[in-house]
Amino acid sequence: MSDFQGMEDLLQDFLVEATDLLSGVDNKLVDLEKTPGDRGLLNEIFRGFHTIKGGAGFLNAHELVALCHLTENLFDKLRNGEMNVTPVLMDVILDATAIVRDMFGALERGMQPSAADAGVMSRLRSALAGELTAAKESVAAPAAPVARAMPSAPAAPVGSEPDWVALHQAVTGVVPSAPQAVPEPAAARSANDGEVAAVVNAAFGRRAGDRPGAPAPTGRRDAEKGRDNSIRVDTSRLDQVLNLSGEIGLTKNRLTSLRADILAGKSDSDTLHALDAAVSQLDLLVSDLQNAVMKTRMQPIGRLFQKYPRIARDLARNLGKDVELALVGEETEIDKTMIEDLSDPIIHLIRNAVDHGVETPDERMAQGKSGKSVVRLEARQEGDHIVIMVADDGRGMNAERLRAKALEKGLITDEEANTLDERASLNLVFLPGFSTAATVSDVSGRGVGMDVVKTNIQKLNGSIEIRSVQGKGTTFVISLPLTLAILPVLLVRLAEQHFAVPLSMVREILPIQQEDIQEVGGRATMVVRGEVMPVLPLARLLGWPQKNHPQYGVLMQSAESSFILAIDNFAGREDAVIKSLDDFRPKGVAGVTTLSNGQIVLILDMKELLGSMGDTRGVSRSSLLGNVARAA
Repeated sequence: MSDFQGMEDLLQDFLVEATDLLSGVDNKLVDLEKTPGDRGLLNEIFRGFHTIKGGAGFLNAHELVALCHLTENLFDKLRNGEMNVTPVLMDVILDATAIVRDMFGALERGMQPSAADAGVMSRLRSALAGELTAAKESVAAPAAPVARAMPSAPAAPVGSEPDWVALHQAVTGVVPSAPQAVPEPAAARSANDGEVAAVVNAAFGRRAGDRPGAPAPTGRRDAEKGRDNSIRVDTSRLDQVLNLSGEIGLTKNRLTSLRADILAGKSDSDTLHALDAAVSQLDLLVSDLQNAVMKTRMQPIGRLFQKYPRIARDLARNLGKDVELALVGEETEIDKTMIEDLSDPIIHLIRNAVDHGVETPDERMAQGKSGKSVVRLEARQEGDHIVIMVADDGRGMNAERLRAKALEKGLITDEEANTLDERASLNLVFLPGFSTAATVSDVSGRGVGMDVVKTNIQKLNGSIEIRSVQGKGTTFVISLPLTLAILPVLLVRLAEQHFAVPLSMVREILPIQQEDIQEVGGRATMVVRGEVMPVLPLARLLGWPQKNHPQYGVLMQSAESSFILAIDNFAGREDAVIKSLDDFRPKGVAGVTTLSNGQIVLILDMKELLGSMGDTRGVSRSSLLGNVARAA
């Protein structure tokens, strides 16, 4: 049973406020280490910690109060000039704040925290007694915090290659005109139908057993454990939503009145003009309301950034480096769900910058650099994208060395190595199992960091790019959509069935003539402005027979490759509101959406489809065009 029966609201309020306060205290402590004489900073730290202690006392969290009291006494001695800020003293204080954060975790689970680590309490008392000396630094240096391992992409269920025909029939209620494959046995068809039903139910939030057409249940908790579903919203934004809702209500009343007039036979030009004006007004208001609601999901990225200075400081101290983490663009706003999913990738990038990117003070000074290195974490908005950069002023990356290391580990062949340019060579760090570390440590060397970073960025419909100059430093540039709730898509058609592909990957649409298809190395290709590109038929990616010659090609580009997606036709762009498929997601399907005409279409995950095909270089020209002759 919870230790906080009847106090849940108070407990949650405390945890939200205290967690923010503690993050602020950690950052101010890192700043205080750089400017130990800043009295204003010390006062802010003292006030923040005192507030945390007061809230803990109200909740009768005695062990937390005891730890906060000892630490607060240290801050008081620093304020009064009885002690000086030293790296060893800061280690003790930051060890204490780390335990405070762990105690918050116990409170979040509804349990009173257990007593703090005896060693930390002993060191706090030694510090208060003036017995903590620099000689203890070698044994007292804190271990670097280990970042939580990021979850890999969710595994597709058994039978992950979906029956696309049955899937579309279940989602849309219409049998697509695409050619049917050889009929399956009844048992297999029944199994596939069950999977398809699960897809539809998952997309619209229904449970197994809900009657068809029933509305999706509301208030369901997020299936992902540990995800915070709450959000802080500026009241001015809620006021804007309320005002727009009121205006929409007035416009609805006007439309209802006009409808009654028209049904009564009133169809003069004034009435029709008034109807047209009311519909236009409603369209404008709904668009404004959608934008206003989207803004309620936006949060300053500074709430994510504030935990990184402490991580960078502890790791640098553990490695014997002098590193300053500079934060830029903390006011930049991003979708709240993306903030949570970005946490671990950025931790990996910062840890790599501190561990691999920057040199030790002695190495830097030998090269004529400042002994202190700077890692820059920056966010800014560019159009409808958010750009996040993690840049260091360290040693940079050696493309030739990366190629040699990938060859040594068997991650690429000699032939592939010879074809890699500098950009492609830098991207080798994203390969699973790639690492340049000579030895495995608690920080690096296992080759499981950067590939997970890239996977998680791609899951957010984003991309990551590396820019590096030897001797000058390395910059990782992450580009993300402003929000995940709305995805610009291009509608493409295969036979009479529509699919949606992310517009961010689309560069242009080209007509395909049979004479344009050339065979290079046994693969169907097209030449676009002097560049030879593989042609990949959408039908082949989906496992459908290709009966018609593709009429159009969509030039698509990802971080890894460029290719031409061969399709029958296209139907323009849409801003798709995504219905996710978290409970059941077939391979190659990112979600479903309802178009403006009411049609339900599948949003394709191109990266997964390409990966499932294996050889992504294209198909033979005869394979691409041969079916056309047979169909004729």
